[in-house]
Amino acid sequence: MGAKSLSHTRWDCSYHIIFIPKYRRKVFFKEIRREVGEILRRLCEYKNVELEKGSISSDHVHMYVKIPPKISVSEFMGYLKGKSALMVFDRFPEMRQKGNGRHLWAKGYYVSTVGINKDVIREYIQQQEEADIIEDRLSR
Repeated sequence: MGAKSLSHTRWDCSYHIIFIPKYRRKVFFKEIRREVGEILRRLCEYKNVELEKGSISSDHVHMYVKIPPKISVSEFMGYLKGKSALMVFDRFPEMRQKGNGRHLWAKGYYVSTVGINKDVIREYIQQQEEADIIEDRLSR
């Protein structure tokens, strides 16, 4: 059993989350993709959210995360999208000028609880990463 524990709680709250940039613009390539990945990893660590697997495509982000039960998914996503937008705009000010103003992410997100199909999700995200690497090589 892969359960984590808090002082009085044993838990295994796993989620598959997908979110997109505003207007689903294709903005995540090469250096930006790596930097956004690092920012998202760092923000997960700050909230003690375990990032099991993640993938950033040119126009969306997949994350397989374990969120402690003391944090709601909506609270975590508000934090993640809000802070990451500020950090990305600090690192890449030119992205602010592309018509989005102060908005990097679209309003919503998709979330699904993960149960028995964890391996299927890991494999899917891995396939997405491999396709993105090929896409990056072709765009050089």
